[in-house]
Parts: sequence; C-alpha cells; structure tokens
Amino acid sequence: MQLGIIGLGKMGGNMRTRLRAAGHDVVGFDTDATLSDATDLADLVAKLESPRAVWVMVPSGEPTRRTVRDLSTLLDEGDIVVDGGNSRFTDDQPHAQLLAEAGIGYLDVGVSGGVWGPENGYALMVGGSEEHVEALMPIFDALKPPGEFGFVHAGGVGAGHYAKMVHNGIEYALMQAYAEGYELLNASEYVDDVPAVFKSWREGTVVRSWLLDLLDNALDEDPELSKVAGYAPDSGEGRWTVEESIRLAVPAPAIASSLYARFASRQDDSPTMKAVAALRKQFGGHAVKSTDGSS
Repeated sequence: MQLGIIGLGKMGGNMRTRLRAAGHDVVGFDTDATLSDATDLADLVAKLESPRAVWVMVPSGEPTRRTVRDLSTLLDEGDIVVDGGNSRFTDDQPHAQLLAEAGIGYLDVGVSGGVWGPENGYALMVGGSEEHVEALMPIFDALKPPGEFGFVHAGGVGAGHYAKMVHNGIEYALMQAYAEGYELLNASEYVDDVPAVFKSWREGTVVRSWLLDLLDNALDEDPELSKVAGYAPDSGEGRWTVEESIRLAVPAPAIASSLYARFASRQDDSPTMKAVAALRKQFGGHAVKSTDGSS
C-alpha cells in the first residue's frame, strides 16, 4: 500500500522505516530537506496515487491544525488523513468536519512505542469510522507488533487520541511509582545494590513491565543516575487526563500526584515549601534553613 507521511522525526521517520521494511511504498515530507522525499505538501500529494492516505506526525496543537487545513485544500474526495500525533482529542471532531466538507476521511491514531517501535512495533489506538479503518488496515498491520495485541479500533472520531491520553496518564503514574521506589531504596541503609534489586524484579514479580526493563537499562548505564538532572517536563496528556478526571468526577489520585510531582521537579527552591517552613517556624518555633544552608 502507498502512504504519505508528514513529519519524519523520531517517530515518523522510524515508522517510515518499518513500513518500507514491510513492503509498503512510503513518501515522506519533512521541513528538513535531507530527510524528505518531497519538496512540499503539494509535491507529496502529487506523488501519491488516488485514493490517497496521508499520515500526519507533526507536533500537536497549531502545527497539526495548520497541516490538516492545508491538506483539506490539497487532497480530493475519497482520500484519508490520519493524525498520528499527540493531539488533544477535542481537536479531532473539528478536523473530521473540516475534511468531510471536501469528502476526505479522517482517523485519529494514538501511537505508542517510542524509539523501540521500528524493532518491536507500535501500539495503535484508532478512532474513526469502520470504513476508514478497514482502508488503512494494511498499514496498521505493518506498524503494530506481531500477534493479537497492540491494536484497537477504540471508537468513533476522537476515541484514538482519548485512549492514548489515558495511556499516557497511566504511564505518568507508573513511572512515578518506580521512581519513588528507587529513591526509597537509595536512601535505605539496608540495601547495598539498588540496580540489582530492580534487575531482580524483571522476572517472576507482579511489578515487571517494559518500563521496569527500561529503568534497569538506565541504571546499567548510570547506576547513580548522576548524569540525569532531576527535572521532568510534561507533554500535555497527563494534564488532559487529570482535567478529564475532574470533568467526569472520576478519582485519579495517582495520576494527578504524578503530574504534580513533575511540576515540583522544575522548582530549584519551592515557594510552597518556603511557605510551609515559614509556617512551621511561626506556630511551633521550628528551625528554618536559610538560603545559604545554615539553620
């Protein structure tokens, strides 16, 4: 099958590699001309045979919205656009409606797999009509891992990105739990080899997972994590998951806590903890550590 991919970064470029290895004809476009098979979007569309399928893998928000708007004027009736980036699910219905006015189909696909995707495959969470999903199944089959798992048609338009949002919210909480366990083990006077403890958990325990395997890899490379700054950004999905938990009145304390922990990681000298320390001094006369480290 032929597919156009817009955005050839870590994800899009690796997906092109996996698809080509599976025998598909992939035409890619990127603003980096050294990566691109086309000079611009119009050239990409011209290189594809009708009915066309174009997969968008650019940053979420305005870059994706602009790309979808441009494609709505370049593609023809019967073509399909796939948004495989980390767009917020609320963008999907407007995209689908805009494209539908020109007779163009739309699918939203949450993609998970990271830099390991070319080797292991990508988990795909798809939203859209059954007709459009069936048209892209050769592509989905090539991208997903072998076997029965790794693909879901989650529902109508928006369902794919919604499922990926919740997936990433869960990922936040899992990473936070492993990280807190790491710090506790590191602080203990009882445990002599923290990396070995994590390595032992990779088989036979209920906490084994791919994330645990990746943490073990990281500890193999840097047992004290001395080369890593204690700063963790958030890409959006964690916030959106918490916002949805509030909207639907669904308690999600672990996910919310993991998001707030990331916020705390960005503060060299937390204003919140300054206020806590000041209050402890006021009501209990507790010592306050000064900014120079003295008490």
